[in-house]
Amino acid sequence: MWNLAPGPSCAHAERSPPPDGQRGSQLLTRQLQDFWKKSRNTLVPQRLLFEVTSANVVKDPPSKYVLYTLAVMGPRPPGRQPAQISRRYSDFERLHRNLQRQFRGPMAAISFPRKRLRRNFTAETIARRSRAFEQFLGHLQAVPELRQAPDLQDFFVLPELRRAQSLTCTGLYREALALWANAWQLQAQLGVPSGPDRPLLTLAGLAVCHQELEDPGEARACCEKALQLLGDKSPHPFLAPFLEAHVRLSWHLGLDKHQSEARLQALQEAGLTPTPPPSLKELLIKEVLD
Repeated sequence: MWNLAPGPSCAHAERSPPPDGQRGSQLLTRQLQDFWKKSRNTLVPQRLLFEVTSANVVKDPPSKYVLYTLAVMGPRPPGRQPAQISRRYSDFERLHRNLQRQFRGPMAAISFPRKRLRRNFTAETIARRSRAFEQFLGHLQAVPELRQAPDLQDFFVLPELRRAQSLTCTGLYREALALWANAWQLQAQLGVPSGPDRPLLTLAGLAVCHQELEDPGEARACCEKALQLLGDKSPHPFLAPFLEAHVRLSWHLGLDKHQSEARLQALQEAGLTPTPPPSLKELLIKEVLD
């Protein structure tokens, strides 16, 4: 594996594409301008920016591919680093194909770097694709209909959740914690409501890792956030486990636990959860992410 840092040669390659590339770029620009004019009533200012911070050529015999790491930049607390994702060309291509199938109109004006049979690993190709991927995601984010598409949400969050879940289940809590935190930041920045399940799963992962790393205060804070998200709605599979964890952590820290304790007892008396309820870690292990 090697790292391709941006340099003068890459920048020059971006500014000086071959004549065919120039004509294609000019055509794309006209198409986009027409689309923006037709859609100006539905578009909103772009809320996120994307920057490829590194591109690594990965050799995994018999395959070889480029792994692009992108910083996802948007509103975040002062001092916090941007969320990051690492994806390969095939991941972007799958996203493009799925969105084209579902949103033929909006996607008609959004370009995507075509697959090449040769020279996929040159500095010039990698630099051009890096810029193209940044623009591709930026254009998707600028169109509300596309920004809210489940496939786009999956592209950003699902691989992070799967890796975090796998690391948690194998006991690599410190490594998993970083991935859960990154997934939480991504979901907060994307800001598209998709139901509580993924945020709750993320908070469960954070709570479990903090607890295993002997940080009960942070674990309890994650439980409280989850209980706020759950509110007073009908019982959710994660409700009793979060209540049980909150009671136990509050007792450990010498903090008030009566409200959560009473709520958990009411669920048990109503037969809505077993006694004792499953732990958050048990739910994480059993949860199927698709």
